[in-house]
Amino acid sequence: MSVRIGVLALQGDFAEHGAMLGRLGAETVEVRQPSDIDGLEGLIIPGGESTTIGKLMMRYNLREPIRDLAAAGTPIWGTCAGLILLARNVGRNQPLLNLLDITVERNAFGRQTDSFETDLEIDGISGGPFPAVFIRAPVVREVGPGVQVLSRLDDGTIVAVRHGRLFGTSFHPELTGDTRLHAGFVEMARHA
Repeated sequence: MSVRIGVLALQGDFAEHGAMLGRLGAETVEVRQPSDIDGLEGLIIPGGESTTIGKLMMRYNLREPIRDLAAAGTPIWGTCAGLILLARNVGRNQPLLNLLDITVERNAFGRQTDSFETDLEIDGISGGPFPAVFIRAPVVREVGPGVQVLSRLDDGTIVAVRHGRLFGTSFHPELTGDTRLHAGFVEMARHA
């Protein structure tokens, strides 16, 4: 039985997430307006430019429907900019969903030219290290009660977190050939 996963498609790399979900047999919905959220079993908020995505989310009245989705227990995964949007604090004024009790530092590694790839051990993901692509990536500086740290860089920097059915990664798994994180999210949505 197929699972119906939305990808917020206002800006950023939503097409790459859609392609990855399609490889796994999930039905993918590009979310651009509140009615697109109806019947979703999961939602991915992609990487891109968090301020732009946040402003468009407000303009198209998507903030509250996404918050309602989370309140109903629907799994939501934010990657890179999506992680920023899920946070409660990013050290500046911008539209946020305020769903994950984390403090995020935007562009923590510097400019686009400072982007990098590394292999990560991620709690709950078997099969060896995961190839992680960091592009102007944020990092999690603080986690609140109940937020589980799933992965850290070698220096201890937090790059993946989970709280219940809310999941966030600083990196871009959709830009690799590795489907394990997407497969795990599809399974989470299937059993939500």
